[in-house]
Amino acid sequence: MKEAATKDSTTIVQEGNPVLRAIANPVPLADIGTKKLRDILLRMTIALEREQDGVAIAAPQIGVPLSIFIVSHRAFTIEEHDEILPDPDAKDMVVINPEIVKLSRKKVKVPEGCLSVRWLYGNTMRSEKASIRAIDEHGKSFTFGGSGLVAQIFQHETDHLKGILFIDHATEIEELTPEQIAEIEGKNKNPKK
Repeated sequence: MKEAATKDSTTIVQEGNPVLRAIANPVPLADIGTKKLRDILLRMTIALEREQDGVAIAAPQIGVPLSIFIVSHRAFTIEEHDEILPDPDAKDMVVINPEIVKLSRKKVKVPEGCLSVRWLYGNTMRSEKASIRAIDEHGKSFTFGGSGLVAQIFQHETDHLKGILFIDHATEIEELTPEQIAEIEGKNKNPKK
């Protein structure tokens, strides 16, 4: 598991770093549960938690070219009467060696940003629903389907693992300040991946 050099082990690498354009390597099953993999997952979690607007992170975003992403507990929300509330039972979802197994035909135009392409923001076309098959941090296989933000995250993060950034296919890309992004995300409820 060779890693690209970063400033520190939890720094989110930015566009221009070759690790973001490389195809991530599958995690060998023998590495599940090892200290080395647990350390990578911890570094990803720390990097993601530092970013208040972040809802997911892929291993290449911390310089690790492995097929892993984490969906933050913040992405799992409950909608009640036009109010978005955190799900008190939600926890981070660790996704190892993911494969998208189903995408809805219906696509929607959604605003999108990326922790590795600060502070650009644009619109992307994403399938409204997506299902993935993967392995969790304990080596257990699972399939999970989601819609809305979760489906968008699955597509955005699997793109990262293929060396694709949202700016490769987004339209109406503009550079915004953190304050402008916070205002947009408050209206659209689509944080950074």
